[in-house]
Amino acid sequence: MDLDQFPWGSRTLIVGILNVTPDSFSGDGLADASAAAVRGKRLVDEGADIIDIGGESTRPGFQPISAAEEITRVAPVIERLARAAPQTPISVDTSKAEVAAAAFDAGASILNDVNGLRGDAKLAEAAARSNAWVIAMHNQRGAPPAQDPIDDVLIGFRYSAVIAKQYGINDGRLILDPGFGFGWSMAENAEILRRLAELRSLGRPILVGMSRKRMTGEQFGWRVEQRLEGSAAVTALAIANGADLVRVHDVAEMSRVVQMADDIVRR
Repeated sequence: MDLDQFPWGSRTLIVGILNVTPDSFSGDGLADASAAAVRGKRLVDEGADIIDIGGESTRPGFQPISAAEEITRVAPVIERLARAAPQTPISVDTSKAEVAAAAFDAGASILNDVNGLRGDAKLAEAAARSNAWVIAMHNQRGAPPAQDPIDDVLIGFRYSAVIAKQYGINDGRLILDPGFGFGWSMAENAEILRRLAELRSLGRPILVGMSRKRMTGEQFGWRVEQRLEGSAAVTALAIANGADLVRVHDVAEMSRVVQMADDIVRR
């Protein structure tokens, strides 16, 4: 798929999650590069439009790793998957410029940054140099309490867009993610989801990533492995409220949810 030619709004894109970290919150991390590439190809066969590969956990209280270790985890998987599924864009989920550069060299074409380009000063430079698409997430962790979560997200997005422009990232290649689960309370997560359409005022595609997270069932006592139906519910609601991309673990199941929701919302 060529994202530059994709008719945004025609359907919802599915971003399949491929964790190559042993401490993923969802328990789906793989350490073996060959096994990870096989899983990535299976996600493509199940309906993923993009594969998002992450080598460092971003769960609350995660243990940071070095750039060298992260590269060792993600680069071989990207290389293998790029050969196995050459038409599928690969995203690297990282906040380190060194890792992003290595991932682009290995075959990735999208940067997914949980800090929205506001962390490593060289990250935007690496993305611009490779003419990569950028998923800029708003990260509320450590920020003061929000008076209005949508206002905070919009401010964060605008700041990310300014950084992107400063480094020469094509504005047409910026995707925005409100950062569900990253510093927001359960009530704030729900409010952002209900008001998601307000974020479309910036004119950029919106990615929603809530798969298996707290708001998909913790309030009911559902464990991570019990949140398939909760993930399906929030995925459908996200599409109804304006999401252009959904980032999910369970691609086969969510592809049917997306197809059904698109049939209603985008008809």
